Amino acid sequence: MPQTDILIIGAGPAGLTTGGALKHVGLNPVLLDKDTVVGGTWQRRYDRLHLHSVRRFSGLAHYPLPHSLPAYVPKNRFVEYLQDYARKFELNIMGETTVKKIRKSSNNEWEVETDGDIWQSKVVIVATGHFGKPYTPDWPGKAEFQGKLIHSIEYKTGQDYAGKRVLVIGSGNSGSEIACDLAEQGAGFVANSIRTHPPVVPRNFLGTPVQVFGILLAPIPPKIADYIGSKIARVAMGNLAPYGMKPADWQPFSAHHIPIIDVGFVGELKRGKINIRPDIERFIPTGVVYVDGTSEDFDVIIAGTGFQTGLPELIDIPNVLDERGYPAFPSGQPTAQPGFYFMGYTESVRGHLYEANQDSRRLAKIIQNYLNS
Repeated sequence: MPQTDILIIGAGPAGLTTGGALKHVGLNPVLLDKDTVVGGTWQRRYDRLHLHSVRRFSGLAHYPLPHSLPAYVPKNRFVEYLQDYARKFELNIMGETTVKKIRKSSNNEWEVETDGDIWQSKVVIVATGHFGKPYTPDWPGKAEFQGKLIHSIEYKTGQDYAGKRVLVIGSGNSGSEIACDLAEQGAGFVANSIRTHPPVVPRNFLGTPVQVFGILLAPIPPKIADYIGSKIARVAMGNLAPYGMKPADWQPFSAHHIPIIDVGFVGELKRGKINIRPDIERFIPTGVVYVDGTSEDFDVIIAGTGFQTGLPELIDIPNVLDERGYPAFPSGQPTAQPGFYFMGYTESVRGHLYEANQDSRRLAKIIQNYLNS
């Protein structure tokens, strides 16, 4: 049974920044990750993907992204950075290791069962992220659909669907960017089914990344910040109602949720290349029926319907998850179980990577004090 002081579950950006922050204070964690290479999840995402957060605020702890990179870093360059980060801090990453269960051990430490070993550790940090398990709803009639149905995680490029009638279901950043990519790459018809209408903001406003406004506005009352943000969006993009976008059902600062960051979606929407549709009621062999009773035929349907954390299946520990299966405690903070922490689950308009950087620095000091107590 291998033993160590600190185990980090997951070697994505959240796990890596935690590892780097711990090494910075003289600690030596072991990282367990199911992938074969660092950054593998990012490598497999769609070709068009860039960071939606600006380079200056997207680096990991104690090692910024190089200034030679573009303001919005392409996914392949970000993968190179993640691999360089792991080398710089000489992180001990055990790849091709699937963690099956985390539980309390008999000696009051932590037991982490993998597909090959059972690890013993004084500290465990879960950093598997929001995107553990792709989620596709069990729509009525789904099995009857005769076209191609995929989750957004499987999507690579719009070139694969040139000339096709494609429906994207979902209103997150991935769904909107995939719809844009399809329109740009020559899909015959692109529709976007939206159940809950999101706020949409420009990536830049007056030459300034919108993330900067998110960071500056975060300390003020959420309703005021949302009001300012909505005015910025209206000035930058105009009224989107004539193009099918309804008023947002939620606001970023109040909901602590990232809005749609426009990377071409609005332009294609205004050109008539993306067509907004209502929520799905059911599938039919040739396409879908919407909740308003209308139907439409499609060759391909892409479910941009999000992910589940997978944490309830992984964690056999009481009082650390909420009813949704998400961490019940903030990332980078102590939980109800001493020596057990989460990292990378903070969602805010300031950006996932920005928050993970800040949270990991704080957590490194907390763990240092915990191990020295």
